[in-house]
Amino acid sequence: MKSLRGKVAVVTGAASGVGLGLAERFAEEGMKVVLADIEEAPLQAAAERIRARGAEAVAVRTDVRFEEDVRRLADAAVAAFGGVHVLCNNAGVETGGEFSDVPAESWKWVLDVNLWGVIHGCRVFLPLLRQQEEAHIVNTGSGSSFSAALPAFAPYATSKFAVLGLTESLDMELRANGEPVRVSFLSPIAKTRMPDAERNRPEGVPSSAGNAVHDQVLDTIRKVTAQIGLEPAEVAEMVVRALHDERFFVVVRPEDSVAALEQRIAWLKGGPATEQARA
Repeated sequence: MKSLRGKVAVVTGAASGVGLGLAERFAEEGMKVVLADIEEAPLQAAAERIRARGAEAVAVRTDVRFEEDVRRLADAAVAAFGGVHVLCNNAGVETGGEFSDVPAESWKWVLDVNLWGVIHGCRVFLPLLRQQEEAHIVNTGSGSSFSAALPAFAPYATSKFAVLGLTESLDMELRANGEPVRVSFLSPIAKTRMPDAERNRPEGVPSSAGNAVHDQVLDTIRKVTAQIGLEPAEVAEMVVRALHDERFFVVVRPEDSVAALEQRIAWLKGGPATEQARA
């Protein structure tokens, strides 16, 4: 995209973390921002924070699990600003445990938010984006989109692998059709509240607290993120550059993703003999 000034961005998961970083960075570019999140109070505070800087922003409480919520979000964006140029499908959650211990309700929650939230966003907003001379979709994945090496994270890894496949497929289709909409895949390592995602568990989804393996992995993630994770504003800067450059992959630590892919290739070529090395 040549210029972002005056254009409209919609960001899900915008009340905190990378989502808030994106919303703030878009506002700095002179964009009008529609913030969506399931947490009402932090969402309103985030929108007010952006308006206090002189930018135009509206907040729309949205549960991306539900297509009707996403449609209401699109309607609100059009009502407020007349259209949409950038969509960031950023909302995400995590829960897990050892595979045999994870109930179906937990699987459904993670897949509904992380995968179906992206599907709903792309399906609902694509007709609006096609109305623009230039537009962009950014789907947030994870390092887990390239490697499922973390134990007790099967629902999350499954969802993020799927988001990568969806995003690649959509980008290739739009390019093949010569459409003005571009797509990027974001893999952030950032200081966010993702390890505390269960604060938003819906009724009927049990807590994973107390699962020793899962708790240990979450503790490791917190420590590693504190050491090497970027601030949300830094991730948002990478996204803005990707919008200008029409770059598909926006990966905070590409060397880790490349290593994971090389490991998978070696595993594929070597079969069972490489199992120990992969573990």
